[in-house]
Amino acid sequence: MTELSQRQKDTFRANNIGIIFQQFNLLPYLSAEQNIRLSQRFRSVNKTADSIELASISERLELNRHILKQKSIELSVGQQQRVAVTRALFGSPALIIADEPTSALDTQTRTQFIQLLLDSAESSTVIFVSHDMSLASHFDQQLALADLQQPRGEVDAA
Repeated sequence: MTELSQRQKDTFRANNIGIIFQQFNLLPYLSAEQNIRLSQRFRSVNKTADSIELASISERLELNRHILKQKSIELSVGQQQRVAVTRALFGSPALIIADEPTSALDTQTRTQFIQLLLDSAESSTVIFVSHDMSLASHFDQQLALADLQQPRGEVDAA
């Protein structure tokens, strides 16, 4: 990765990584569908079945045509979240990074959302970042960053 140009890094990310940001990062003046498709503009691979794939993901995440045509600013927080997930899943990236995507959800909705994300991710690896340790049971592997910290005063020799 260090030997790639910035453009090559951008293309690599667009082709291989889907990101669900904590604040969703939707453009308010674009429709939900335009926000989802925006990520595909940076891909080097043009998929011919992208409309079919988008329809499939949208259906699983309960985003109907009416919702997809609305501007993202007009959507509820839950709908915006599902748009952000759809954007991350669209194009079947190998890796999905989800940064605190459940922070604004109640416990029941959180559990449903995680299951929906994992079911929808199909063949992707999901890295789910959360401060809520009660969510750990939903995942095959867990890593607490506190376990990786060095004791104060020690310097890494590497």
